[in-house]
Amino acid sequence: MSALTPEDRAQLGRMVVNLLDDWEIEASHQISMLGLPEGTRTRMLRRYQEDTPLPDDPAVMKHVEHLMGIADALRTTFPRNASIGVLWLKQPCKRLRRRRPRDIMVEDGLSGLITVRTHLDCSFAWRETERKD
Repeated sequence: MSALTPEDRAQLGRMVVNLLDDWEIEASHQISMLGLPEGTRTRMLRRYQEDTPLPDDPAVMKHVEHLMGIADALRTTFPRNASIGVLWLKQPCKRLRRRRPRDIMVEDGLSGLITVRTHLDCSFAWRETERKD
């Protein structure tokens, strides 16, 4: 996600904040999940939903990339019912040490997003494994 225009970042902001709302993530947790600077007020999220571009910050864009990847993986994992994906995020997962995926994403920051995405998206996991070799 490099060299995005302000219009692209505004559209991305609308999409990702709506996504987090659909996942029923509290506003204060949305700020941390987006990698926004500490001290960002929750009202800023509503501005992103309207037309304010997300910050042109590589850390924020990395968080957004993984959130969108998770959303995509949930759509392919549960193609017939999007609400099942939201339910999956709220339930303890045996393969994630009985932690809830949304708790992992909130509490563990970027590494939590990567953990959940890796669990859901095998092609992403394979690419990550190839990079380490």
